[in-house]
Amino acid sequence: MIQRTRIALATTLVTALALGATACGGATKNDGGKGQARNNPAAANDGKIVGGTPAKGGTLTVLSNQDFSHLDPARNWVMPIMDFGIRLLYRTLVTFKAEPGKSGSELVPDLATDLGTSSNGGRTWTFTLKKGLKYEDGSEITAQDIKYNVERSFAPDLTGGPDYAARLLANTKGYTGPLTGKHLDSIKTPDDHTIVFELNRPVAEFSSIATLPTFAPVPQKQEKGAQYDARPFSSGPYKIDSYARDKKLVLVRNPHWDASTDTVRKAYPDKFVVVMGLKGGQIDDRIIASGGADANAVQWSDMGAPSAAKVLPKPAVKERLVAELSGCTTMLQLNTSRAPFNDPKAREAVQYALDKEAVVTAGGGPALNEIATAYMPPSMTGGKQPDTLKIAPAGDPEKAKQLLKEAGKPSLDVTLTVSTGDKARAEAAQQGLGKAGIKVKIETVDPAAYNDAVGAIKSAPEMVFGGWCPDYPNGSSFLPFVFDGRFIKETGNMGNNSQFRDEATMKRLDEIAAMPDVAHADKAWLDLDAQILAKHPAVPMIIGRKPLLVGTNVAGAFGHPVWSGQLDYATIGLKDPKKNQG
Repeated sequence: MIQRTRIALATTLVTALALGATACGGATKNDGGKGQARNNPAAANDGKIVGGTPAKGGTLTVLSNQDFSHLDPARNWVMPIMDFGIRLLYRTLVTFKAEPGKSGSELVPDLATDLGTSSNGGRTWTFTLKKGLKYEDGSEITAQDIKYNVERSFAPDLTGGPDYAARLLANTKGYTGPLTGKHLDSIKTPDDHTIVFELNRPVAEFSSIATLPTFAPVPQKQEKGAQYDARPFSSGPYKIDSYARDKKLVLVRNPHWDASTDTVRKAYPDKFVVVMGLKGGQIDDRIIASGGADANAVQWSDMGAPSAAKVLPKPAVKERLVAELSGCTTMLQLNTSRAPFNDPKAREAVQYALDKEAVVTAGGGPALNEIATAYMPPSMTGGKQPDTLKIAPAGDPEKAKQLLKEAGKPSLDVTLTVSTGDKARAEAAQQGLGKAGIKVKIETVDPAAYNDAVGAIKSAPEMVFGGWCPDYPNGSSFLPFVFDGRFIKETGNMGNNSQFRDEATMKRLDEIAAMPDVAHADKAWLDLDAQILAKHPAVPMIIGRKPLLVGTNVAGAFGHPVWSGQLDYATIGLKDPKKNQG
C-alpha cells in the first residue's frame, strides 16, 4: 500500500534525541550505515513486550487524533487500521503470529486449518475452514461468506480496499461485484468449509495475500453497501457496541468467539474504547502522566518529536515507549521520463550527493528514523537492509560532482515537490544536494492534494518524496508497485513516481512472480532490489519508526513488524484490570 502522507516531525532535534546516540542510531560517516539502529535511544524496547503479560478483564482506551478511514474488510487498506480490524473485529483465512520482531512475520492459519494448498502449478489455491467458527449472533461462518467478501472488493461503490483479487483471480474482466447479483466462477465453494481460488497466473505467496481483510467473511444477509463501514459484522473476539464517527468507538466481547479455534488473539480486555478527535500533543501528555483512567490508555498515532524530551531522559517513562520500525521505506524518487534524470549518471549523482544523516535529523532524529540503504524494508530483508552501494550516510559530494561531470552536467537545476509537512526534510535534502552542485527548488503541496499533484505524469516534477509499505513481507508486495512501468497511470499514478520503465526490470519482475518456490523467490526479490538500486530511479532515504506510548497499567504491548509498527491488538491488555477501569 502507498505510504500515507503524514505531518512532518519537528524541524530540529530536541536535546533528548541526542542522548547516547549519534546520527542514524550510531552509524559513523564511514561505515556505510552498518551501524543502523545501534544505540538508538528509542530502540531499547525493540523486540520486547512492554508491561509483561496482561490479566483478563478491564477496559483499554485508545486515544486518537482521527477516525478510521474504513473498517469494512473489503475497504480496509491502511496498515494500522488493518491491524485493528483483523485482530479485533474479523478473522482472515491466514494471519501473522502475534509476536514481536522477526517471529511476527511468520504465517499461521486463522479461519483455515492450514496455510492453503496449491495445485495446477500454483494457479489454484484451496483452503479448508475450521469447524465451530461463529459470528457474533452465533451463526456459522461459511466458505461462501469469504467468497462474498472477496467479490465485494470489486464493487465500484466500495472503494479503497486491496485490489489483489482483481489483479490475480481468473476471468474477472468487467466484474463489478455481487451487489448486482452476479458472482465469480473463479472462486468455488464446493461445500461450507472449502473455498478454491482459480488464479490467472502462478502465485507462490498466495498464503500471504490471504492475510488481507479482503479474505475475511461477510455474510450476504448482513450486506449494507457503503454503510457496512459503520458496523462490520464480527467474526473476531469483539463486536461493535457503539460507533459515533469522529468521536468514539466502543467494542465489547463477542460471546460466540471461541478461543479454542484461535491461536493468535488473546482478547484480554473486556472492552476497547477508542476516543477520537484529540490533539497529538495532548495525547502524549496524558499518557506520559498516566493519571486515572489514562493509566489504561494507549495512543493511536505517533508520539510527536517535541514529546521526546519528556520521554527519553526518564527511564520510567521511556520503558513505556514502543518504537518499532514501521516497515515503510521513504524515498527521493527521480523522474526518469525526461531530462535530467533520464540520464543514469545524473541519477547516480543524486544517490551519492544526498545527505541522509541530515534528513534523519530533520525528521526527528535517530529515535524516530533510520537511514535506508535499500528499497525493501528490513522486515523483508532478514531484519537488516543490505548496503550494496556503501555510500556514506552523509553522502559523497565529490563523487557526485565527478558523476555530473561525466554526464556533461556540471550543475543541475531541479524541482523537489513535497507535502507541506515534509518541508524540513526537503530543506535538509536541498542543502546536501547543493554541496554537489545540484540546485533544488522546493515546492510544497497540501497533504490532501499531494498524491494527485505528483501523480499527474505529464506535469510531474523532477523529484518527489514518496514511499511504500508492503502489505505482507514479500517482494511481490513492494517492488512491482514501485518499479513496474506497465502500471504507470496518466493521472492518479502512485508508487512508481519515478516513471521508471525498464525492460530488463519488468521481465525479471514477471520471472520472479512466476517462481513456484517462495524461498527462491525471496532471494530473487532481494537480488532484484540491488539491481534496480544500481540503476538509481530512486534514492532510499529513511525507514521510519512508529513511536507509541502506553499507560502505566498497560501490558502485552509491542509494535507488530507487519502492520507498520502499530501495537498488536491481539495481545494487549491491562496489568491489573481492577485499576481505574474506563
